[in-house]
Amino acid sequence: MSGALVVFAKAPRPGKVKTRLCPPLRLEQAAELYACMLDDVLAASAAACDELGLAPVLAVDPPEACEALAAGAPAGFRVTAQRGAGLAERMEAAVAEVAAAGHAPVLLRGSDSPSMGTEALREAVEALAETDLVVAPDPDGGYGLVGLLAPVPGLFDHPMSTSSVLEDTLAHARARGLRVRPLAPGFDIDTIADLGRLASARCQNPTLPCPRTLRFLDEHRIWALAPHP
Repeated sequence: MSGALVVFAKAPRPGKVKTRLCPPLRLEQAAELYACMLDDVLAASAAACDELGLAPVLAVDPPEACEALAAGAPAGFRVTAQRGAGLAERMEAAVAEVAAAGHAPVLLRGSDSPSMGTEALREAVEALAETDLVVAPDPDGGYGLVGLLAPVPGLFDHPMSTSSVLEDTLAHARARGLRVRPLAPGFDIDTIADLGRLASARCQNPTLPCPRTLRFLDEHRIWALAPHP
């Protein structure tokens, strides 16, 4: 039985993605930046899945965008619509769906963490050989990567997109007696301040797995809008 990596993604439409970057970015710029991040995340995820023996899955919102995003995804991705009224329901549904297809463990990642590469995913897979749940914390109190050995109903049954998402998820895990292991922290690109983190990461690692994102930021001179890390 092989594991699976599910990438959660949205259609890159102005006003629907990365709105916390606006201003100073225009809605159109934010959507273009997100499209670059999504391309990078899918490419890096495909490479990691090949190396780690994971099945790549792309979970799309809204459902009518599945065909368009499938056309731009690397070969091998199974594309499915996100199901549920909110992110918590959609995450639980994705884990259940992939596990029902025979995959274990199941990793979930967002599409706005372009600096995350194979090593972070390898760390998650290896840790899940000895534990039930892994999470890679973000500076904002959430996480950009979560992995489960098996579905856990109700694990994500709490408000999402808050500063206590990680804390709430871990509380539910402890209440269910799950073994939990934290992973190396990462970060999403949600605000202009996050671009400072990406600039710092670029200085430390010139081979970050997000060439399209970096090229877009370079060409549009968006770095100048970000605070220094």
